[in-house]
Amino acid sequence: MRKSLIVIMLSLFVCVCVKAQTAVRTECQFRAVWFSTVANIDWPSKEAIGNTEMQKSEMISLLDSLASLNFNAVIFQVRPTADALFPSALEPWSAWLTGKQGQDNDISYDPLQMMVEEAHKRKMDVHVWINPYRVTLATTSPAEMDKSHLFFRRPEMFWKYNNQWYFEPGLDETREWLCRVVADLVRRYDIEGVHMDDYFYPYPDHKTKLPDEKCFKQHPRGFDNIDDWRRNNVNMAIRQLHDTIKSIKPDVQFGISPFGIWRNKQNDERGSLTTGLQNYDELYADVLLWMQEGWIDYVVPQLYWQIGSRAADHKELAEWWARNAGKAKVYIGLAAYRQEDPAKAKKEGKKLNMNSPWANGNEICRQLRLHEQIPNIEGEVFFSLKPLLANPMGLCDSLRTTFFPTWVPTP
Repeated sequence: MRKSLIVIMLSLFVCVCVKAQTAVRTECQFRAVWFSTVANIDWPSKEAIGNTEMQKSEMISLLDSLASLNFNAVIFQVRPTADALFPSALEPWSAWLTGKQGQDNDISYDPLQMMVEEAHKRKMDVHVWINPYRVTLATTSPAEMDKSHLFFRRPEMFWKYNNQWYFEPGLDETREWLCRVVADLVRRYDIEGVHMDDYFYPYPDHKTKLPDEKCFKQHPRGFDNIDDWRRNNVNMAIRQLHDTIKSIKPDVQFGISPFGIWRNKQNDERGSLTTGLQNYDELYADVLLWMQEGWIDYVVPQLYWQIGSRAADHKELAEWWARNAGKAKVYIGLAAYRQEDPAKAKKEGKKLNMNSPWANGNEICRQLRLHEQIPNIEGEVFFSLKPLLANPMGLCDSLRTTFFPTWVPTP
């Protein structure tokens, strides 16, 4: 009798625990999409560059589509290349909005203010997305930049790597400038979060050295190892940005979306069972430290690999980030752009590798089901908006009917 009673009590306890874990997925959940503006990936369309009314119409249409799928947040890219998709006294208008950097081209509205107002009407939070150090793309050049840009006023703050220009992370002035830009956004707009993605130090090509040795020698700050110095540069920026945001509006969240691997286990016992580029070693981003110290409120690792990938298994990484969240909430970044649609490909005469999990069934749905079984994963962010709304293999239909059947608040 006693054994039976114990079994019953344990069964009830397990049921309660399971309900408590799944309640996170049903009662509150981060359902967001990256709203990319760089190179006009998602908005505005190239046809709408410089056209206020077309830009407004496109924004409303995209937000309506997300609302119909019960999304509750957008991550809106407002500073892709040290420029601005909002009126700024610090940095020039973005060419992706106006056609030429620095010119307003008769833009007669504030895109960010409109985004905040329209998203809030649809019960969606707005997180402003900035790229901290990137100044140009490989396809753009300083010749296309507005002459008012800080790049021309303070050239010593920048360096070139692989045909792109970046802020020098080792300078105090760089961190101070980043904090000025972020403080301006937090003060002026009714936003829920500030968001940065994986562009810290540039992705390496393993042939070209980073041009920061001179800065290291001038400002070593007690370091004798340049890699540790670089990591400390980014650590200081993250902590200073966190403190800046919280000093103005404590409720505004600070989130990071890093490359999906912190470190491989072969290099660090704390790492994941993966083989690939590492945040810590190649991008000098010690995300694990930021989560442990509480310098970020949430993390969105970009897990753009399939379940079962030999190099970087989605399941292994999702569980790793969930286990190592520290003081941060964990949302998973999903690669909507990788999901193939065989029916559409056939119509377009495109050949697909049907052995690929991205073409054989809906890999994104498989990943969503997996996340429901992992404690601490409290949502997803999709990259990016237009590939998602193309509804590859019925992904949007599955979101509406199965994964996001009703609207829920963010965690």
